[in-house]
Amino acid sequence: MSDWSEITRQILEERGASRFYSNVFYRDSVDSSNEWVKELGEVHFPEGTVGIADAQTAGKGRRGRTWVSPSGENIYFSLLLRPEFSPEHAAALTLVMGLSVAQAIREVTDLPVGIKWPNDVVINHKKVCGILTEMNAEVGKIHYVVIGTGINVNQTAFAEEIRNMATSIKIESGDNDADRGVLLAHVLLYFKENYLKYCETEDVSLLIDSYNDLLVSRGLQVRIEDPKGEYIAISRGITRTGGLVVECEDGSTREITSGEISVRGLYGYT
Repeated sequence: MSDWSEITRQILEERGASRFYSNVFYRDSVDSSNEWVKELGEVHFPEGTVGIADAQTAGKGRRGRTWVSPSGENIYFSLLLRPEFSPEHAAALTLVMGLSVAQAIREVTDLPVGIKWPNDVVINHKKVCGILTEMNAEVGKIHYVVIGTGINVNQTAFAEEIRNMATSIKIESGDNDADRGVLLAHVLLYFKENYLKYCETEDVSLLIDSYNDLLVSRGLQVRIEDPKGEYIAISRGITRTGGLVVECEDGSTREITSGEISVRGLYGYT
């Protein structure tokens, strides 16, 4: 293991979480941490298996996008889960991880972190974390879920096409390099707590208040990019299934369950 991932393992052990996270693996470089951990899922590694990489050569983002993953700077990890609930409840696990990352960053750095629904973690209106959840399932049964997470920790240079929308903890804090091992340990500790609550109810009802407290769009105008046409509404918070409730101009409310929203002041939308 690297020094920083060994710190993660030690903190998990000290905090009594090593039983849940019984397998914590590290590699200097992988093509994709999700692909690596999916392979572990296929050969029956248990829930709580974590694959940590210092770099990815083919990191994956949502909608087929690439997640640029330089070495020695950031956190890239994937987590294997084997929940007993039915497949339709798995999608909101992405929100659970987003909440956990935001809570960990807030505790470790005290930066003004927030969440752009459904799962983008942002600091000062710029994205600092991306999450990709993938599932292997059949009708009525989940074989495994893999949640891949990339957190921009100590990176200070970004490609021109994302420079206006991406940031890192180091950039926002202006401090020396943040301790990746400590931060990752706190992410995993928060996730374990939040995941157990999710499994208890099979929805985010026990996490709604915590999530909405960090939702950057709450009470603000958002642009909904709907296949039937874009419209402007007010974001009011999430439901127990993880959908976003918005209030339309006529006073009616809708629950957004998929697609993209743009928030005024975020990602260049003004």
